[in-house]
Order: sequence, then C-alpha cells, then structure tokens
Amino acid sequence: MNSPTVPDPVKIAALYRFRRLVRPEALRAPLAAFCARHGIRGTLIVAPEGINGTVAGPDAGVDALLAYLERDAGLGDLEVKFSRTGKMPFLRMKVRLKREIVTMGVEAVDPVEEAGTYVEPAEWNRLIDDPDTVVIDTRNDYEVSLGTFANALDPATRRFRDFPAWAEAHRDAFRGRKVAMFCTGGIRCEKATAYMKSIGIEEVFHLKGGILKYLEEVPAEASRWRGECFVFDERVSVGHGLAQGAASLCRACRHPLSGQDRGSPGFVEGVSCPHCADKRSAADRARYAERQRQVELADSRGFGPHLGQRENGNA
Repeated sequence: MNSPTVPDPVKIAALYRFRRLVRPEALRAPLAAFCARHGIRGTLIVAPEGINGTVAGPDAGVDALLAYLERDAGLGDLEVKFSRTGKMPFLRMKVRLKREIVTMGVEAVDPVEEAGTYVEPAEWNRLIDDPDTVVIDTRNDYEVSLGTFANALDPATRRFRDFPAWAEAHRDAFRGRKVAMFCTGGIRCEKATAYMKSIGIEEVFHLKGGILKYLEEVPAEASRWRGECFVFDERVSVGHGLAQGAASLCRACRHPLSGQDRGSPGFVEGVSCPHCADKRSAADRARYAERQRQVELADSRGFGPHLGQRENGNA
C-alpha cells in the first residue's frame, strides 16, 4: 500500500493588491512584527497604491498574515498565488515603504481605476491564439530569457520603468488591435495595461494571476507557455504545476541560468556566467572565487547560506 504524499512544509504566497492607502507608513512596523511572530520571511512592499510581495512560512503563519492584511489592513481581495517548497527560500523578513509597489515612474497611471480587462487562465489561450491580438511580455529581459508565451513580443527592458518608453515608441503599431499583456504574478501587466490605456490603446487585456496562475491551472498538454518562469526567490524558476525548475542563479551578476548557460566557457560556479564573464575585473573574479570557496566550505559543514536574490516586487 502506497504511503500518502506529504506536502512540502513551507508555504509560499506571492501577493499584491492595488488599493489607495492614505497612510501606508502606518503598516510597516505592525506588518514586520506580525511576520516575526508567525515565522514568516520574504519581502513586502507597501506604497500609497497598495501592497506587493512574496512571503514564506508555515501554513498557519501565512494564512494568518493574509487574514490580517484583508481584515485589519484594509487590503481585501488580495491577488494571491500559492506554491510550496521543502525549505525556507528567504533569509529574512523585510517590509519596505516605497512610492510605488512596482516601479514604473509615471505618476499619472492609475491601476486602481484604469487597468485593462482581466482574462482568466482558462480563457488566455483563446485570446492569444487570435491573429489580431498583440501579445506583450512586460517582464525584464533576464526573466524572458528563461521562458515566455509562444509568439509574445519581448520589449527587452532591463527594468519595468523602461516599459513606458518602449510602449510609446510602438504605440501606432498597437492602435486598433487587441493587446494582451502578462507578467509573473499579474502586478506589472495590470499596471502596464493602465499605462497603455492612458496613451490611447483601448482594447487592453491582462492575464489574471499572471504566469504563475496559468502554470498552476492550465495542463502542460494545452499550454502555450515555453520554457520556465523566473521567480524572485531561491527556487529561481518554476514550470507547470509550479514545480521547481532546472534554472540556477549566477552568484556574480544574479542572472538566471539555463543548462546551456552553465555549459558555456564563460561559466565558473560562483564567479561568472556568459552574461557577465567579460564585465568583471580580475579583482572581482578573485573576490567571487573566495566567496564561492567559503560557500562550499559552509555547505560541507551542513550550513546552506542564501547568497542573495533579486529584489522581490516585480511579480
């Protein structure tokens, strides 16, 4: 008789909510204290336009935090994606106060009132299969390098605040067409749809729950997704069913790496990868090599330090 499968012990919640907050600074200390009491780690970003972040911890702690946010912090109807992992993917808990929960740098954009039309994962294929639909990946170039939807446009942006300039430059090509936008968890594409509407693009849609919700709900045999999805924690990437992917992270430049990248002559574990090998000085490489030696020594003694991830909040 087969034993029942025991779920991974750490629950991960990627969450956001666009909602006007009068005093976002008042949430910072209570949130930090609440997470500390419940064994939660990760990053939460609070701003006048709402909240964004990814956290991890025991089921009871994560569930309590979500209830606290919806009940006591006035952030009902959170957009949340859950996944699980065998070990804590974050080193510490950070609650940060910023001007935006995802940085676009355009003050006139109002995703609370002006966002585009949500499209559920089950309806996404029908929309993007339409030849009259322009499909746009609103994530950054290093994320797109691991995977994207078939036939999606890649703006090749290094950061989200570069997106408005790209959209403005291509505005005429989008007029009169349906524009379907997506990102990791839904937050960037939701804000990007509001920007597109502000520059006169009327038929704008975005994937509800983002790539993560699509990979969770749409079976692989029906999927239009190609590759893996970069995530902002130590898992680095996930695939269908939100299973941990095969990608790793360059510890020098923190660019996600595929198997092909790791087989490149420019790849040295902990020191360099094809994306940064020609951009590092001899002193940099020596410093990284010593850090890698210390990591390997710590691992051999049973300690597994986290060596840093990209800043969460671009879901």
